[in-house]
Amino acid sequence: MKLTKYISAFLLGCGMLFTSCLGELDQYPHIDKTPVDVYTSVENYEMVLAKLYGSFVLAGQDKGGGNEDILGSRGFDYMRCYFNVQEVGTDEVAMIWHASDGQTALSYLSWDSTDPWVFDMYYRIYYTIALCNEFMRYAADGAIGDFSEADQAEIRKMGYEARFLRALAYSHALDLFRNVPFVTENDPIGTYIPPRYTAQQIFDYIEAELKEIVEVLPNRANTVYPRVGRGAANTLLAKIYLNADTYGCGDRYTDCVSACKEVINDGYYLEPEFTKLFNADNDKRTHEIIFGFSVDSQNSVSWGASTYIVCGQCSASFGLDLGVKSSWEMYRTRSQIPDLYTDGDGRNMFYKEDRTQNITSLDDANSGYFYMKWSNLTDAGSMANEVDGVCTDLPLFRLADVYLMLAEAYLRGGQGTDRATATSYVNLIRSRAYGNESGNIDVAALTLDFILKERARELSLEMVRRTDLVRYESFTTDKYIWEWKGGIPEGRAVDSRYNIYPIPYAELTANPNLYNENY
Repeated sequence: MKLTKYISAFLLGCGMLFTSCLGELDQYPHIDKTPVDVYTSVENYEMVLAKLYGSFVLAGQDKGGGNEDILGSRGFDYMRCYFNVQEVGTDEVAMIWHASDGQTALSYLSWDSTDPWVFDMYYRIYYTIALCNEFMRYAADGAIGDFSEADQAEIRKMGYEARFLRALAYSHALDLFRNVPFVTENDPIGTYIPPRYTAQQIFDYIEAELKEIVEVLPNRANTVYPRVGRGAANTLLAKIYLNADTYGCGDRYTDCVSACKEVINDGYYLEPEFTKLFNADNDKRTHEIIFGFSVDSQNSVSWGASTYIVCGQCSASFGLDLGVKSSWEMYRTRSQIPDLYTDGDGRNMFYKEDRTQNITSLDDANSGYFYMKWSNLTDAGSMANEVDGVCTDLPLFRLADVYLMLAEAYLRGGQGTDRATATSYVNLIRSRAYGNESGNIDVAALTLDFILKERARELSLEMVRRTDLVRYESFTTDKYIWEWKGGIPEGRAVDSRYNIYPIPYAELTANPNLYNENY
């Protein structure tokens, strides 16, 4: 079932507005009909569930984010915010729009607690958490007693999905902010001020939630795209385990290996053609795309999500070649990224005509290579649509990432696999990239430095780069320098506080339980 067909009809046409900057992160949203009016049928539950999924890719009830969900924000969706905070400050993205779009501080690693994108990201996370909490209240056993046994079973299944989406949002809060407010469906509604949980407490909660629901979510064969299945839960577990030490939560690399093996054993396999993972027919690639968000030009038009990535990477010089009429010409790669590729690597997809590789300034649209990784083309090579937005879904978890996580976890001391096996998984990725075994590596070449570079080659623009660089102690330090890091052409190290984002100032003034250690 394509959940996007329900998004426009969410809550039978009721709009939802949420004002959590007052610190009351778990109030009922302001709606024309009360939840009691809505949670009356399985179909209505399904429409609300669609809103939970849609909260990641849509900013409001109307096309492009109109009739916005959150008052006081810039009106952009969760994944546009997430792309910016994960990519704009890294070596992968040089944002031409940085000044006009409030991204200069992100670009130069110099933000503070009043940064508009930090503000929007934080409240997008907690808006989604609030939606999931409300859904869970009405999916609890005590709330569904009047439904038939079959309907109760369906509602419980949707509840497992809501718990995954909430865990996903909390994992982003953990990764980006570390010590954050914590609230669930069991907390009071109204003027409740959430406690501040440590990174360890948030980590433990996410792990416990995922380990419980992974036992009841469907396996790959029974997962209906784009809904959550067991593979998504295990992949998210692998991600938090891989980064646990960075979060101050100890060495969990063996657990990461185990979670990756669970995903691999669920029957996923690599898509033979790399570019088809990022085109308008990528919803057919569920053998590799473990979890993603549905995007199309009719039911879920957004100026963020994959539209932001596809149109943003395109110049008018080649936009039509990638199936978009609206080429935003918004960002390029910084010069270090193209140097990671060697001849024959099919992932080396950049537009280089009449351009310099080096970024002379972030404002100079004639410097820096444009990406050509994403498209709005069908498998047949035609434009998927000629209206606003794109029809390219947004993959969040892929099998290739799982292979690379397993290899990295092994190199960091994880048990349960060996060097030969880890290398073989990496070589599956590289054989696809090169079209043969010419790019394969031997076991001696499998190093942590190699994995970081391979992750850039394979996962560029997939919103993992900041997390990777932080885990490798390379985001703020002089261990790795890229152009314009720290705001100067040659790049420089910055204060280590920029490894995490600050809780927005507006939230600090509303919730006395919160504080930032380093801002």
